[in-house]
Amino acid sequence: MAGRKPPASGVSEADGNVWKLEDAKARFSEVVRRARAVGPQRVTVRGEPAVVIIDAAELERLAPSERRQPLVPFLEGLGLDELDLTRERDTGRDIDL
Repeated sequence: MAGRKPPASGVSEADGNVWKLEDAKARFSEVVRRARAVGPQRVTVRGEPAVVIIDAAELERLAPSERRQPLVPFLEGLGLDELDLTRERDTGRDIDL
């Protein structure tokens, strides 16, 4: 495999984007650089996936562009004024004891 650089210490051999937490902390500048140049960098804690560091432009692309509005104005804006939400009075069940 001539010309291929081995992954940096602390980065997994499989895909080159998984870091142990202690390695990511010690080499945070490199993690950020790789997130911008190569793609998302995953950080594990005790071998379990914990967080993913991504480029800010990628976050902007993935995040919703419009702000979410509060629930009440959202529901009022659905135009459900004609919907009948009344229900018959429920007196319960007769139970033989």
